This record gives sequence, structure tokens and C-alpha cells, in this order.
Amino acid sequence: MHRKATVETKFLRVATPENPLDLFNGEQLTDVTLAYETYGKLNSNRSNAVLVFHALSGSAHAAGFNPHVPGVDNRWTSECHIGWWDGFVGPGKSVDTDHFFVICANYLGGCYGSTGPCSINPATGRRWGRSFPHITLSDIVDTQIRLLDHLGIKQLHAVMGASLGGMLSLSLATRYPDRVRTVIPCASGLLVPILTRIHNFEQIYAIESDPDFKGGDYDPLQQPRRGMALARMIGHKTFVSLDAMAERARKEIVRRTEDLSWYDLTSSIESYMLHQGSKFVQRFDANTYLRILDAWNRFDIVREGVAEDLVSLFERCRHQKFLVFTIDTDVCYWPEEQEHMVRTLKKAGIEPTWITVHSDKGHDSFLLEPHLYRPFLRAALMD
Repeated sequence: MHRKATVETKFLRVATPENPLDLFNGEQLTDVTLAYETYGKLNSNRSNAVLVFHALSGSAHAAGFNPHVPGVDNRWTSECHIGWWDGFVGPGKSVDTDHFFVICANYLGGCYGSTGPCSINPATGRRWGRSFPHITLSDIVDTQIRLLDHLGIKQLHAVMGASLGGMLSLSLATRYPDRVRTVIPCASGLLVPILTRIHNFEQIYAIESDPDFKGGDYDPLQQPRRGMALARMIGHKTFVSLDAMAERARKEIVRRTEDLSWYDLTSSIESYMLHQGSKFVQRFDANTYLRILDAWNRFDIVREGVAEDLVSLFERCRHQKFLVFTIDTDVCYWPEEQEHMVRTLKKAGIEPTWITVHSDKGHDSFLLEPHLYRPFLRAALMD
């Protein structure tokens, strides 16, 4: 028997033909379901809710043990069974479920139970595939606001997220300022850095260039495996520091691979990167990956928030408290991005708490080192 608490994914239809979802690009979706999980109990006045946004390739399963998500099929590999933020969320942990009701939902466009390219298009009776529309981070936020409405939560105690999840937290805070009291972005930024845009485009190009991609109309059982693996390798080198990568790779055995015809692997780091790529292919969908990367690259918080500039956008948030985390070895969202965020908040009349986490893990510290964040998260949430 597994020692961790077993949780189940729930599902909510947040858009119907009678209540469609208007996308930022002007299109409509008339059938949208969100997969979500909750932890802890909602108090009587519904004031203790904390919404957690997952990162790029995460799921609604933030904590505990979940061996099966209906409809996800073989993508729900053993790697997914333990919650991606299990070290942070739970009784007595940084986000203490003895005090807070924690919610995490899979994104619109996702492949872990929420409506996305893997879902059935009600107009055709077939998978959406390549025809699934472009989405923005604001569209993702809008669906989760509908989830909060269903749960009867008028105002969140806090919203938080790291990396892409941090950007979503900022989007919610600025577009729905009265719906949240405390905002906690980690390893994130107000803008998409040029280098991040390039890395994201390289990943998109790798997938699109795979002959098995077939313009997005591939057989779900025959994904663009090589393109996906290469895309993940491109992204992975920004998520993990070089020192941490070298340490992990020491355990790798140099193997031959059928994906290379002339070149022979010469080091454990090459085997490690191939392993990261092949592991990702087993658990994720290519069309979903493209939609989320595209939404990331298109992110324009001022435009999506219908404001004149960043300062006027955040002037809406003067009643909110902000806790901003920097990771000193982050090369996905460099510390300069959080410095820019803090300067902007101050210009808008907000005095944020800004914490720099010293880690040798790089960007993924927010997944791996709960002890470095615990005192600051607890102080912000319990205040």
C-alpha cells in the first residue's frame, strides 16, 4: 500500500453551448472541461483558498498519490503518480492543508484531463488535433476563474505559481484584482525574455520538423517522437543548472541509440539528455506542448490585461501583497527578470517582499528544494 494520501482528479465542465468561452483571439469554445484536484478543506466563509498554477508540462496533480486519471491513457506514467509539488503541499508543509484549501487545475489546452488537442471536438466527433485553437495565458486564467465560481470562492487567500505558473498568477492578479489577496510568483517575470523566446521557438521547430508530426494530424499512438525528445532536451538545459546536470549524469550508463546512425555517444551527459527526451515523449502530447509554448511566447500581460503600460496595470493591485522569489542560478528566468518585476511593483505603489533563493539546482529548484522556500511561504500565507 502506498504511504502517501491517495487523491482523485475531479472534472468540471466550465464552458457549454449556452455559456461558451470567449478566447482572447475572438474564437469561441462551447465545450470545455477542466481536470482539477483539491487538498484540505474549504472553511465556512470560503476565505482560505489557495490556487496553484502548475508549470509548463505539469498537471492538476500537485500533491499526494494518484495512480490513474480517467481519459489520460498511457500518458499517465509512473513519473506522474506522485504530485509534482508534493514536498510543498500537505499537512504541516509550506502550503499547509491543515489551514488552507488548495486547488490545482490542468490548463486549458492540456493533455492531463482538461480540454485540449487530445480531446474530442464535439463538432466533428474526432480529436481536435491541429485544429485546436491558439490560446493565451489569459484564456487559461479565465477557465480557472470559472472553476473558482463553481466552488463558491469569491476571493482567493493566495495565488501562486513558478515559471509559467508565476506568469499565470500575475495574469490573474492583474485581470481579476478583486479575486485575490496575496500573489506569489517564483522564478518568473512580466515579460518573455528574448533567450526564452528563442528556446521556445527551437522546441516548436524541432517538433514541426519531425515527419511524424504530419502538420499536427499524427496518430496519437505514433507521436513525433524524435522532435518531442529534441524539444525537451532544448528546454531541459534551461531548467537544470549545469552542475546539477553533471551530477545527475554521473549515474547514467553510456548506451547506443537507434536514433543516431553515425555518431556514437561518448559521455554520460549525452545519455542523460537522451533519457530526459525519451521519458518526456512517453508522458506528454506534442500538440499540447506546442499550444502551451505558443501561449508562453505570445504572453503580453499589458495587452491581455487591457492596460496602457505595466505600471498602470499593477496600480490595480495595490491592495494585494506580493512575495517574489528569485533563484540565483536560474537561466530560464534570470534574476534580472524578478528585479524588473519588483521595480515595476514599486512604481505602481506596491512594496513586495523579494527573496533570493541560493541554490545549485537552477530553475527547477522550485520543484526540488521545499526547505528553501518554506519559512517565506508560511510567513506570507499565515500573515
